[in-house]
Amino acid sequence: MNNATTYITTSIPYVNAAPHVGFALELVQADAYARHSRLLGKDVRFQCGTDDNSLKNVRAAEAAGRPVADFVRENADRFEQLGRRLHISNDAFVRTSTDPRHIACVHSLWNACAKNGDLYRKSYEGFYCVGCEQFYELTDLDDGRCPEHGILLEIVKEENWFFRLSRYGERLRHLIETEELKVVPVHRRNEILALLRRRLEDISVSRSAERARGWGVPVPGTDEVIYVWFDALANYLTGLGYGSDEPLFRRYWAQQGERTHFVGKGISKFHAIYWPAILQSAGVPLPSSIFVHGYLTVDGRKIGKSAGNGIDPDGLVEYYQTPDALRYYLLRHIRSADDGDFSEERLEAAWSGELGGQLGNLVNRVLTLLASSLSGVTPAVPDSALVREATGLPEKISKAFDDYELHLGLTEIFSYLGSANREFTRKEPWSDAKALAGELDRAERQIISDRLGATLAEQVYGLAIVARCLLPFLPQSASRLHTKLGISCPARYDAPFAVSEMETSSGEVLFPRQTVVRTRS
Repeated sequence: MNNATTYITTSIPYVNAAPHVGFALELVQADAYARHSRLLGKDVRFQCGTDDNSLKNVRAAEAAGRPVADFVRENADRFEQLGRRLHISNDAFVRTSTDPRHIACVHSLWNACAKNGDLYRKSYEGFYCVGCEQFYELTDLDDGRCPEHGILLEIVKEENWFFRLSRYGERLRHLIETEELKVVPVHRRNEILALLRRRLEDISVSRSAERARGWGVPVPGTDEVIYVWFDALANYLTGLGYGSDEPLFRRYWAQQGERTHFVGKGISKFHAIYWPAILQSAGVPLPSSIFVHGYLTVDGRKIGKSAGNGIDPDGLVEYYQTPDALRYYLLRHIRSADDGDFSEERLEAAWSGELGGQLGNLVNRVLTLLASSLSGVTPAVPDSALVREATGLPEKISKAFDDYELHLGLTEIFSYLGSANREFTRKEPWSDAKALAGELDRAERQIISDRLGATLAEQVYGLAIVARCLLPFLPQSASRLHTKLGISCPARYDAPFAVSEMETSSGEVLFPRQTVVRTRS
């Protein structure tokens, strides 16, 4: 058994509003990797959470006329619920405002960095974007506006604690160039390296309690509040008990193993530069990989909680009565590392035309014919070109995961299904089934029966391989397909299985057409 540990995290979103479908992309990508790693036999821990202490949250609560704690709790509930609705298999969900371990974790990191001489006081005046929770240099602005949100920036003048980020630029560049810290995909890695080739400036890591409205993790021994990135990034260690009760930290972070963050491109700098620098200062091992995805857009515009073009993922799950319609669209039709445009019309086409038309229809035709002709029991699987093509599918799926190209994994599955559908049509097994119902001599009956059995058996075998390969992508549908094929759902890819002599079940359609038109919210 592969005993390697794998720790996977999603980024932790601001909870200034309910979640939109853009964050669902990151959830399902990370979940697919977590499920894939478990199926490889790895010891996996998968963590999600929320960034509760952002000033952005505080201002949203004030605008809504709500107490900050209540406002944050209700929106954090929605993010946690979204994970359940999408069948995200996370082991923990950490909220930075309420998890009792979080302050201990942040203070442990703070004290370790202070001990290393990397924290100091400094008066500072700068251009600040509350949406990014970031200070910008004037040269970084787009006509005086935030390059990410397009808004005018605030001028903030304070005396703060600063972190000596400038001390770590060369070390980080070496780690990323040698892929000791792997940033994927390559074009995101190159963006980070370009930033590191410029001189890094030290960063503010605290703010006044007045500006933070007293909300957040206090700086040890003062009435200031720790700035959001030092606080938020520590979340990844909070769930492992760093600074409080550390068995999980030793198991999944301090020892050999994979430590992987999934983040959007807008926060890649904080995860690939700020976070590893803080960890180096504190003497904590670095993450091994940072997977960076693009943005979802609607009509070419980035989806955002504040942009007013968010699409409610809960409504989509409810409409299709399964999370797998949305999971499939996001994992196949959005390239894993790039921006992609979301369309409810294309989602419907993917559900009915691809999942229903290619996979569901093939399952229905094969199992219905098997039930009527061979009592639903699969004969011996032949050695055929289609069987060999199916046998090679798992290796292609593993490569897609290794290359961070999940969309290509699903493309490979549906390429095989295209072959299977064509072969089924070419062999016309329904004609053999019809012939068996008529008058035949013994020799003719045997020939036709064997041919029909081989055609159906190779199809069932291929569908069983497809079911196994779909487990990390579409867990609910893959489980139902296993049941229809009469085989158990495995805990690992390499679990043995046989379809011969197994009793299949036709009946319920896997991907039913929607009879009610969805009204877009």
